[in-house]
Amino acid sequence: MSDFLMPSLGADMEAGTLVEWRVAPGDRVEKGQVIAVVETAKGAIDVEVFESGVVEECYVEPDTKVPVGTPLARIGSGERVIVERPGPVPETAAETQPAAETAIPEPAAVPPPFPEPPPAPGPAPVSTSVPEGGRVMASPAARRRARELGLELGRRGGSGPGGAIVLRDLERAADGEPWPERRRGGGFDRDEMRQAIAATMSRAKREIPHYYLATTLDLHAAERWLAEYNRDRPPEARLLMAALFMKATARALSRYPDLNGHYDEQGFHPAERVDLGMAIHLRGGGLIAPALRDAAALALPALMTRLQDLVQRARSGGLRASELGSATATVTALGERGVDTVYGVIHPPQVAMIGFGSVRRRPLAVEEMLAIRPAVDLSLAADHRVCDGHLGALFLNEIDVQLQHPEAL
Repeated sequence: MSDFLMPSLGADMEAGTLVEWRVAPGDRVEKGQVIAVVETAKGAIDVEVFESGVVEECYVEPDTKVPVGTPLARIGSGERVIVERPGPVPETAAETQPAAETAIPEPAAVPPPFPEPPPAPGPAPVSTSVPEGGRVMASPAARRRARELGLELGRRGGSGPGGAIVLRDLERAADGEPWPERRRGGGFDRDEMRQAIAATMSRAKREIPHYYLATTLDLHAAERWLAEYNRDRPPEARLLMAALFMKATARALSRYPDLNGHYDEQGFHPAERVDLGMAIHLRGGGLIAPALRDAAALALPALMTRLQDLVQRARSGGLRASELGSATATVTALGERGVDTVYGVIHPPQVAMIGFGSVRRRPLAVEEMLAIRPAVDLSLAADHRVCDGHLGALFLNEIDVQLQHPEAL
């Protein structure tokens, strides 16, 4: 028997809001099964259980904000199943921190993307019907206040995460103010996310002694191989240069484990495998960096599929807890924005951030001659507590070697 705890989904997370349970006391769960949804500054995350067993008791009610490490449920053999009992209503995030109020969507096998905003808003009171087969997106505190005011919650959107109706919307409606438009942005509070990013990056620059290296890579061999590989394949089966960048980086990290792992109060702990994070820009602003698990062992087609899936789910709110907070190093690529060189900030507790710029055709010296070749600027931000520039340079050279032989990736 063991307690299922509120997970840490990144160095910038101190607490999370339990949005919903996907299980109930008495349910049998298997290792890796999603059993809850947790809201953080970066959106709603599916949380898996890391052992098989039976849910014996749920300690925390939905819409409750609790610190990382707080027991949420007990997973055991099933001999002590306790049905959830009604008790004192816990102090919720919706009541203590209005900006973090969270909607409780209907359970689904895969969380759907956040819905588009409804038609133009109108004044209170609101008395439209619930969408057929659907459910009003509203926090418990908002529902209680709506009953007190005699208001019906229907198709209108709110100002909470994912367009949920929250307590402040009801208070404004009671005062006769226009109903706010549903917020766009993929289900997260943009200001809250920016604050979380700022806090993490400030900590990183304050605590981690960064050093930076950069070099230019000739991509002639990689480009030719990629064109040949994609020639007779349908669009959905083709590879992008990003897949080669990720695979080459993962292999280089396997060879130089001093750049692949986590640094904490006890020092550096090299990772057993490469869980390569990929910085993804979210619509509406903000970043999230889920991990491609065991990236060095993935074949290129599988890595490409996983990469596309991560980007889609990161922007629609369907990431899993195991994909966050587990990255052993992270890649950031701003080539699509036309940036030649990017110097990243290390995301603690990691010790390395690898940056790829834009692939451009440039004049390069090739065997005593000048040639116009596709090239990319590659950069490394590394932790001086773990290694120095000599090892960092060898690591960048290893990525270059890997990309010169793309057929071996």
